[in-house]
Amino acid sequence: MHKPHYDYIIVGNGLAGLQLALALGNDAFFNDKQIALIDPSTKSENDKTWSFWETEDSTWGKLPYKTWQKATIYSSKKEIKLNLKPYSYKSIRALDFYNYAKANLKQKHNIHFITDTVTKVSEKDLVSVITETNSYTANHVFDSRITPDFTTQNKKHTTLLQHFKGWIIRTEFPVFDDTQITMMDYRLKDGNQTTFMYVLPFSKTEALVEFTYFTENTVKESTYDSYIKHYISDYLKIENYTIAETESGVIPMTTFPFSNNNTSNITKIGTAGGWVKPSTGYSFKHTQKKVTMVVANIKANQPPSKNLFIVKYKFYDKIFLKVLKDENHKGEWIFEQYYSKNDVNTMFRFLDEESTFTEDLKIMWSLFSFSFIKAFFRTLK
Repeated sequence: MHKPHYDYIIVGNGLAGLQLALALGNDAFFNDKQIALIDPSTKSENDKTWSFWETEDSTWGKLPYKTWQKATIYSSKKEIKLNLKPYSYKSIRALDFYNYAKANLKQKHNIHFITDTVTKVSEKDLVSVITETNSYTANHVFDSRITPDFTTQNKKHTTLLQHFKGWIIRTEFPVFDDTQITMMDYRLKDGNQTTFMYVLPFSKTEALVEFTYFTENTVKESTYDSYIKHYISDYLKIENYTIAETESGVIPMTTFPFSNNNTSNITKIGTAGGWVKPSTGYSFKHTQKKVTMVVANIKANQPPSKNLFIVKYKFYDKIFLKVLKDENHKGEWIFEQYYSKNDVNTMFRFLDEESTFTEDLKIMWSLFSFSFIKAFFRTLK
């Protein structure tokens, strides 16, 4: 039997929910707190791949499936080779992460998994969480469900969708250089839109080949498939392969103020809290940082969502999204400039929101163009 009341309820066992649960579960401060995670899924499928870069060994230890220190970016005009040192680019398979998190959390006497669907969260003195089969109360709820007003009020904000489909393919003979990734390949495009191919070689005979759009609307499944197929045959020059797994997803890249939905006892987390970086869609490291701040806030008796965002990066993301939305064909040019005119340290520190003002200026200068000037003034309105 599940308890009717918890100190904390986490709605959704995705990246944000499980990272938060791990942080709470591994901190002695919360040992006397009862924590529940509610999700309709038992998270037993490999439904995505998370990638991130870092300079040192992280808390994730041996969890990364593969690590690389070299990357290539192809535009229609040039090939940009990047030596990522001192960074490493790492990939974690979702299933490995889910299994690691569940094994860790199930050892904690105060953490409880509830397999159910949350239908409503409302707030009075306590927060009430209604599921399809039960109801619970909590002192604080961390909710990863995207608020419905994102769909209804989104016209007021700049939004693009990062949507993609990937195949994990296996070949009979060694064909991949598994020492480097293809971070972006713009040579194969869907019209004038910002689309690119992404290749992560896990071994000499296995790789994730993914086609990604940064656009306003999604496309049919068959569209992704035909581009991936075309790329494998014409660019990777591979004829015989098998598709071991597929993955797909849609990530909002948006200036929508998700954090306005936080209240004193309900904190939105993950995509629903605006934790995904609007200009890139990267979430793994950003989630880790936000979780660390949430835990520190709780321990300092502050609202969990206090100071989660840095104003200048919100502004930069806004300009970038404005350019991409108004002139979607400019995507290739933007990323070519970005990766060819800056050093790895500056680029990654900027994307990790750790850059100095001087580094920001270097980035701005590399992207200096009429499109950005226009977007800058439109963003000020």
